[in-house]
Amino acid sequence: MPSYQKSEEAIARLTPEQFHVTQRNGTERPGTGELLYNKEAGIYVDIVSGEPLFASSDKYESGCGWPSFTKPIEPANVAELTDRTHGMVRTEVRSTHGDSHLGHVFDDGPRDRGGLRYCINSASLRFVPKSEMEAQGYGAYLDQVETR
Repeated sequence: MPSYQKSEEAIARLTPEQFHVTQRNGTERPGTGELLYNKEAGIYVDIVSGEPLFASSDKYESGCGWPSFTKPIEPANVAELTDRTHGMVRTEVRSTHGDSHLGHVFDDGPRDRGGLRYCINSASLRFVPKSEMEAQGYGAYLDQVETR
């Protein structure tokens, strides 16, 4: 299994919004993320470490304004922490190896798919199309990605 790590080089390549979201626990404005309406088959990886996070097969339109997924593609790569900011108690989602803030998980997702909604900032993700997964080292996840 590849080693996914946070590096100074990866941090230096982030746009100001990507840095704000992943390193400062920020949130992009709803409806503005470039991956919100992406329907292409592939996987979503941490913009900082490259660790696999979510599959297009588990993405759905929740209407919340951010990309939503029913589950992580690799549960060990997603850490869930209690977030008590902004006068609320929520469950924050972070990448395990890159320690990037990704978004939050809620229990109002599709009941027939486990009931979870991973509400994720596009700015924390990099999309790898199915056609490029093998070449980019993500071939082990091809069987988890449906062609739409």
